[in-house]
Amino acid sequence: MFDSLAELSNKLSATGYFIDPVMVQVIFLAAKLKKPLLLEGPAGSGKTQLALSVAAAADTHVERLQCYRGVSEDKAIGRFDEGLQRLYMEFSKGQHENWQTVQTSLKGRDFFRPGPLMRALECERPCVLLIDELDKVDDGFEAMLLEILSAWQLSIPEFGTVEAKSIPFVVLTSNEERRLGDPIRRRSLYVRVEHPTPQRESEIIASRTPDADEEFHREIAGIALSFRNYSLEKPPSVSEMIDFANALQLLGADHVTEEYRDVLLPFLAKTEKDRRHLLLREGFKSLLDDGARFAQKMAFPGGAGS
Repeated sequence: MFDSLAELSNKLSATGYFIDPVMVQVIFLAAKLKKPLLLEGPAGSGKTQLALSVAAAADTHVERLQCYRGVSEDKAIGRFDEGLQRLYMEFSKGQHENWQTVQTSLKGRDFFRPGPLMRALECERPCVLLIDELDKVDDGFEAMLLEILSAWQLSIPEFGTVEAKSIPFVVLTSNEERRLGDPIRRRSLYVRVEHPTPQRESEIIASRTPDADEEFHREIAGIALSFRNYSLEKPPSVSEMIDFANALQLLGADHVTEEYRDVLLPFLAKTEKDRRHLLLREGFKSLLDDGARFAQKMAFPGGAGS
C-alpha cells in the first residue's frame, strides 16, 4: 500500500490525521507484514479515524464491519439471497434434470450476497477492513475471525473456501468493554490509543479550522483537556471538539466565554447528568479557566501534558 515511511507520513498528514513518528512506523510495518492492527483505548480517541485516514492515504476504500451485541456471522460474512433464489426457481422451471442440479445452482456464488469480510477478500486491490468495536461481540464471534486474520480465507460450507484476491489492511478497534482473547492479540500488532496530547490536538484543530489563529487552536485543545479531566460520563471526542471549534467560527467567535454556554452545550454534554453539571455556571466557568491555563502553558516550551 505504501512504498516508504515518508510516503505514508506525508499522505496521512494530507488527510489531516496527525500521529507521532513511532505510530507511523507501526502502521507501515503492519501494512508490509500484512498484520492486523489492534487499536485499544477510550471511545472518541481517534481509532476509527485512523482506519479511514489510512484508506484515504492509500487511495482505497473501507469495508467496515460494525460490531454490536448480537451481530451474526451472516452480517459479517454474507448470506444467500432467498428472494433471488425464488425468482430463479420461478424462471427456470423445467430447465433442470433433477433436484440435485437445482440445489447446486441455488447454492452457487451468484446467489450469495457477501458481507464486509468477504467483500474485503474479493477486492482486486487491497482495501482497508475495519472491524470496529470488537469488544462488543462474544468470544464465539471473535473466534470466527481467526481464519480470515491468519489464513486470509473464509470457509463457507455451501460452496467451499473463498481465498483472498488481495490482502486487506485490517484495523481492529476496542473500547475495552470486555477483554479480547489472546488468539486475536497474537495475530495483531497491538497499539494503545489515548486521546491526543493538547499539542497534537491543537494541530488537529488547526487542520480543520485553518482560518483561525494559533491562540484559538490552543484554546480549544486546552478546553478539550479540561473537559476530559472533569468527571463527565461521556468525555468529548476529538471529532466533537472539531465540531465545537467549527460551531464557534460559525458564530463569529474567536474566544470561548460563558455567554456561549447554553448554545455550545449540545456539542459537549451528551448525557443528562453531564448537561446538569455543565449548567452550573461555576462548573462551566472553572472548566474554561482550566482550559485557558492549559492553553497558556502550550504557548511556551514544555507546555501542558495530558
